[in-house]
Formats: sequence, C-alpha cells, structure tokens
Amino acid sequence: MSQREKPPQWQIGLILTLGVAAISSTAIFVRLATAAAEVSGVGFSLFLAASRLAIAALILLPTWRKLIKTPVQRSAYYYAIAAGICLALHIAVWITSLSFTSIAASTTLVTTNPIWVALLSWWWLGEKPTRLTTIGIIIALSGGMAIAWGDSGNLSHVVTNPILGDTLALIGSWLVSLYLLLGRQAQQKGLAIANYITVAYTTAALVLLPLPSLFGSGYLGYPKLVYLYVFGIAIVSQLIGHTSFNWAIGRISPTLVTLAILFEPIGASLLGWLIFSEIPGKFVLFGAIILLFGVATAVIGNRKSTEIY
Repeated sequence: MSQREKPPQWQIGLILTLGVAAISSTAIFVRLATAAAEVSGVGFSLFLAASRLAIAALILLPTWRKLIKTPVQRSAYYYAIAAGICLALHIAVWITSLSFTSIAASTTLVTTNPIWVALLSWWWLGEKPTRLTTIGIIIALSGGMAIAWGDSGNLSHVVTNPILGDTLALIGSWLVSLYLLLGRQAQQKGLAIANYITVAYTTAALVLLPLPSLFGSGYLGYPKLVYLYVFGIAIVSQLIGHTSFNWAIGRISPTLVTLAILFEPIGASLLGWLIFSEIPGKFVLFGAIILLFGVATAVIGNRKSTEIY
C-alpha cells in the first residue's frame, strides 16, 4: 500500500462517528419498509438488499471511467470483488434476520465482528490473539448465548423465529469480518477508496439482483414509501455508513474500526425504542452488556489495536 499521510485524530473520529450514526439507521429503515410494504420474509429482505446495493452502484457509475484509467495491481481487484461477494451475502442474511428477531439482538450479534477479525487475523495474517483477547472472545460468546436464550421466549408479531434470526445475524457478522479484511487488502494493493467501493458495491449488486425473483419477490408494485426507505438505506447506510468504515480501515487498525462499530446496537436500539417502542427483554439487555464487554476486552487485548497504517 502506498504511504498515506496520517489523518488527524479528529478527522478519523468524526468519520467513524458519522459511520456509526449512518449504519444505526439501517434496521430502522428495514423495519419501516417492511411495515409499509406489509410483506416480510426472505424474498422481501433480498429485494431490500439488492435494491440498496444497486442504487449505490448506479450512483458510483461515473467512477468507472476514472477506475479504468488507474493502473493498479490485478490482485487489488480480486480482493475488491471478493469483498463485494462477502458484502452481498452479509447484507442478505442480516436484513433477513430482522424479519425473525429483535433489532437489539440482531444488531448486537452482527457487530461481534471484532472477535472474528481477531481470529481471521490469526489464521490469515499470523497475528496470534493475546490471552486477554481470548478471554474477551469467551465472554462475548457467552453474551451471545444469553441473547439467543433471552430472545427465544419473545415470540411477538416482530420476533417470530428468534433462533433463526439470531443465527442469521451471527453469520452476517462472519461475512462482514471477511468483507472488512478483504477491503483493507484491496486498498493496501493500491485501490483508492472511491475505486474500491465502486468495485465492491457493484459486485455485491450483481450478486444480489437475481435473488429476489428466486424467492418469489420482484422489484415493482410496492407502495411509494417503500422505495423512499430503500433509497434511504442506499444513501445513508451504504454510501455514508459503509464507506466511512472502508475509508477508516485503510488508515487505522481493523480492530479500532470494529470497536467503533460496537456502538451500532446502542444507536439502533435507541432508535427502535423511540420509533417503534421496541423495548428489549431483560435477558437480551443483560446478554448484550456481556457481549459488548467481551468484545471490548478482546479488542483491548489486541496488541496491535493502536497500530496506524
């Protein structure tokens, strides 16, 4: 990766804060779109996921002209394409999880990625986690089990299949961890942030576009309000939220970026309470506290968490 001038700390903090605020709105947009459409399930979730990436890719279309003229290692494109595939699968399974479990449980489980980033860094980059990181992983996994147990008794009109929803959210966390690390590699190989997100988001859109029809859902015929919420997801959650984290992960340690993402469940749950009066159960809150404490411990235990790239 070419040497980048170290950004000021206030700039990094501002962009990460903006990213957290943006992605915290995702679950709210999804729930609002689902209510407006009066439809739920895998097909509609895939419609939301595919539309989100397609709109983002169309907005980035002018970047392709500059991208073609930019000399970059071929491997950078491979990493960006692989990241886009992981992003597509992540968004598909996570948005689907919101049809089956609560906002609090889904967003808490999907933001366990610091754990998986630490493990992937050990396997992929040879960065063995410290003892404190290992302890944090165990604590966090215990919190995740508490969330699943506490949510299993919450069979409301929103939480219809909590075990399935929680499992999908956890898989989404694994996929987004791969997405972040692959995106970091793509930028280290020379892709500028604008070029990287253009390749990754377009790849994700192409992967997702055929899927809704396979599950009985199309792209037309929904109320106008649904499309307004989809546009909000594309602009706020994808282009602002995800791009903020992609920018940051090319400049600071991945563990610091994933630490910032831990604030998403707090923001999303607060918005869920204000907009939907969705109050998480006691065990879900207790499990979330344990999980977040464990993830924070794992991040602190990573000796390279303060490394600047």
